[in-house]
Amino acid sequence: MLVPEDYPPALRDVTTDVHRRGRRLRVGAWKVAGDLPASFRYAAQGLAYGFASQRNFRIHVFTGGFVFGMGLWLQLAADRLAVLVLTVAAVLVLELLNTATEAVVDLAIGRQFHPLARIAKDCAAAAVLVAALSSLLIALLLLVPPLLIRLGI
Repeated sequence: MLVPEDYPPALRDVTTDVHRRGRRLRVGAWKVAGDLPASFRYAAQGLAYGFASQRNFRIHVFTGGFVFGMGLWLQLAADRLAVLVLTVAAVLVLELLNTATEAVVDLAIGRQFHPLARIAKDCAAAAVLVAALSSLLIALLLLVPPLLIRLGI
């Protein structure tokens, strides 16, 4: 597929990579997934992109896995584990939305500076920060008391 030269470099890179695992990649976000497996495939590609390209997403994934492992080790009740999973998932979702916001803003304005673009990116990042700090507080409230008991402190 030929891509016009005036497209941003990131879009040219994505659209020129048309073969993956013997299938053509979706070219153009305006196209609707033809079937349910395609929808899941696109979502998986988004997760893979987030994990591969976003350092903070990886940090949140590994931290969340550690926290969940601690919850299992401390034998937290299922409802407390569910709260941990929910808070970690909220942080991961917001990190992906932050990544999407940054990509859309960059697509819209290119390499230019615009104060509204800065506000959009800063607010999306702030949403992740608020969720991460809240998640940390919830994890501490749920994990520290049983941890102290287990350590005999």
